[in-house]
Amino acid sequence: MANTQVLLREDIDNLGARGEIVKVRAGYARNYLLPRKLAVQATASNVKQIEQERAALLRKEATERAGAEAQAAQMNSLRLSFERRVGEHGMLYGSVTSMDIQEALREKGYEFDRRRIHLAEAIKETGEFTVRVRLHREVNVEIPVIVTPEGGAAAAAAEATAATGADATGDASTEASAGETTGDE
Repeated sequence: MANTQVLLREDIDNLGARGEIVKVRAGYARNYLLPRKLAVQATASNVKQIEQERAALLRKEATERAGAEAQAAQMNSLRLSFERRVGEHGMLYGSVTSMDIQEALREKGYEFDRRRIHLAEAIKETGEFTVRVRLHREVNVEIPVIVTPEGGAAAAAAEATAATGADATGDASTEASAGETTGDE
């Protein structure tokens, strides 16, 4: 079980931030981190080079964070709603996934990798949910997601009103015809 030390060039979840020296398995470094240029071998010359680049990295990090915070401020008023076919007890046929949320965000003008959308599990019932989107390592935004039955709550309310209105109209017409009959005699 050989371990090797690598110098991270990008932030990697559950491993470390850019510029850190971390110990990883040799195979993980050789097959994943190094070919994707996410890390370099932690040699003395590489460490010295990264220290020189550190100031530029810090400036880049600050601009990325400021951009993410500005985007978070724009997204705070954002609400997503989905209409899906529903079975008994409000359970969906299918589900609302991170891909669906990514597509809805794209339609509203926000472009994200779906892996930045943190959804514990797919949404499989109607209701209101909160989905966290990671804009930056330190900046997250929570977006309310509303899942309604197909046709929406307005259609369900219209059906209920129509059913109630039909009963009320039926009663009123019966009373009116009874009054007409009484007046004619």
